[in-house]
Amino acid sequence: MKEDRLGSVVVVLVGCLWGTYWFPLRQINEAAPLGSWSTACALFFAFVLLAPWVIVSLRRIRSVGLGTLMVTGAGGGAFVLYSNALLYGQVAVVILLFYLTPIWSTLIGRLWFGWPITPWRVAAIALGFLGIALVMGPSNGGVPLPSGIGDWMALISGLLWAISSTGIRTQPGLNAVECNFVFCLGGLATALLLAICLDGMIVPAVSTRDLAGVVVWSLFLGGLWWALALTAFLWSTQRMEPARVGILLMGEVVVGMVSAVLVAGEHLGGWMALGAVMVVTAAVIETWPREAKVHAAVEIRP
Repeated sequence: MKEDRLGSVVVVLVGCLWGTYWFPLRQINEAAPLGSWSTACALFFAFVLLAPWVIVSLRRIRSVGLGTLMVTGAGGGAFVLYSNALLYGQVAVVILLFYLTPIWSTLIGRLWFGWPITPWRVAAIALGFLGIALVMGPSNGGVPLPSGIGDWMALISGLLWAISSTGIRTQPGLNAVECNFVFCLGGLATALLLAICLDGMIVPAVSTRDLAGVVVWSLFLGGLWWALALTAFLWSTQRMEPARVGILLMGEVVVGMVSAVLVAGEHLGGWMALGAVMVVTAAVIETWPREAKVHAAVEIRP
């Protein structure tokens, strides 16, 4: 019971922390115009910080199978796409596009594994897509489609995370530190590939004065958000119902949108606010009924 309460607190705190992820990320880019290399810098420090903790576990990590390693690494790649989307897109829109993940998970579960889809889930899918249409429409000249590379990366990141998280749930797992190490390794590979594709193979020149700011903010972001917070989050998810985790994470949407308005000066109109409420409501509807039934079945099993 104590672990369950602690896990709940950790998930809430991690969600709220990730709602502010955009700020230190953009500070790296403010210190020096690195573009997508900003995410790669943060992932490098996360990888370095986690590596000493898993050296003794390398044989066990290799033994879990290529499938588990691939879906876990893909999760890191999804988060990197989300990270870069925050550099190129509007924070509130990027966060909401990413939080279409429960809808993608429902569709993937149905098409891939044949999992049943209830009327509540159908309602959640419709509500989520309608909500994101309201979010995208006013900011895109009335056309409810992603505009710009940031929006598209956010949309793809949510889809990729849905695939990865579904795969992680159905395959043998690693402990929290090992899982995050593979997660960050996949993220680092993706970050380097994206940086090369978007900003060229040569890292932009950085002056000695600016380099200090890049290192400090990258270490801060890689250490606190990627290495520590994600490890704590993975530890918690191994001890909690997925539905509860999903609901507790909704704090990220609230903190992200409020911080974007107050700190970044982004405008949040009435239609966008309504769309945001609809997307969050869809996420809660999608997870709650299904997981509640599964949990009930587990509780009454002799």
